[in-house]
Amino acid sequence: MEGKRCNPFAITGNPVAVGTGLVALDVVVADDRQDDRRYFAGGTCGNVLTILSYLGWDAYPVARFNSDPAARQVLADLTRWGVKLDFAKTRPAGDTPIIIEKIRHRPDGTTSHRFSFTCLDCGAWLPGYKAVIHQAALEVAAKMRAPKVFFMDRVSRGAIILAKASAAKGAVVIFEPSGVGEPRLFREALAVAHVLKYSNERMNELSGLQAATGPSIVIETLGSEGLRYQSAFPNNRTSAWQHISARKPIAVADAAGAGDWCTAGLVHALCQSGMKGLKEATGDELQAGLDFGQALAAWKCEFQGPRGGMYYVNKKVFILEVSQILAGQREKTNRSGNNKQHGAKAECLSPCCASKHRNGRKLKNTRPVERTSK
Repeated sequence: MEGKRCNPFAITGNPVAVGTGLVALDVVVADDRQDDRRYFAGGTCGNVLTILSYLGWDAYPVARFNSDPAARQVLADLTRWGVKLDFAKTRPAGDTPIIIEKIRHRPDGTTSHRFSFTCLDCGAWLPGYKAVIHQAALEVAAKMRAPKVFFMDRVSRGAIILAKASAAKGAVVIFEPSGVGEPRLFREALAVAHVLKYSNERMNELSGLQAATGPSIVIETLGSEGLRYQSAFPNNRTSAWQHISARKPIAVADAAGAGDWCTAGLVHALCQSGMKGLKEATGDELQAGLDFGQALAAWKCEFQGPRGGMYYVNKKVFILEVSQILAGQREKTNRSGNNKQHGAKAECLSPCCASKHRNGRKLKNTRPVERTSK
């Protein structure tokens, strides 16, 4: 890979990233060991902003957290990594989204993961995503510092208000849809977005995105095959899809969250100066930025949980290992980091169980709803 490669970890000042979308409590369970649960702040938006904070950004999620046990876990974890919580408790508040990630290790040494949306203890549905409302978005838009990046992964009127306000202040709008949702709002989101990123696993649901007229850069991730992209910016324009191969980890412990690391990497490399910097990037710089995102994604796959590596090694080891991946010389390193994974928790943090305990009643189990990723 050719292109600008001075120091991909370098940062100028404290660029601001604002985002809204899925910020959730991730509960990671390996090999059906339900008594050993690890808790992380997660969700696509939550992961991207936390990773950017780890890389030196001032990251501001716009969300609707209340004071429930799950919210306290998420907010404590975000605080641990320096995420700014000024806009994390907009009104009206809502129950914290909770997502169960179940990791399975196969006999052949490969892994897979499933996402479940029902409680491990009582089987009831876990809380889902609730969008920031129109009025709260207007209030945040009036208060937020001039961001260099605005990130959204769900469409809502509030998200579009924030995206337009951020774009007016020179921010790059990154749209990473999980689905179409309301078609009219989805079209509005495409119109305001500068960068559209999606997985090829979503192509049936998001068909026709290649022809989207709004985003200037379109990125389609291809899992272990890397990614492909198109750009309409004059300095880095492409006439057809350009492919970038995936970078290789030593071993894959869990692929969940790799796309979030890829997004944060390309944002860090290309968007520190907002739209001005992205427009001025050369074709080589654009490829180098996307390749940096691929290297972060590969590194992430060596750890369980969407951001597990952040807890397992220190920052110095992280930089060393990603640098090895970029150089194509990945080798085992001393991982005697100064951080530790979150420990197991005995209690269930879902409101369904809290209600059961308060009322002394047993909730009927429901069949878990899961999504599988290989």
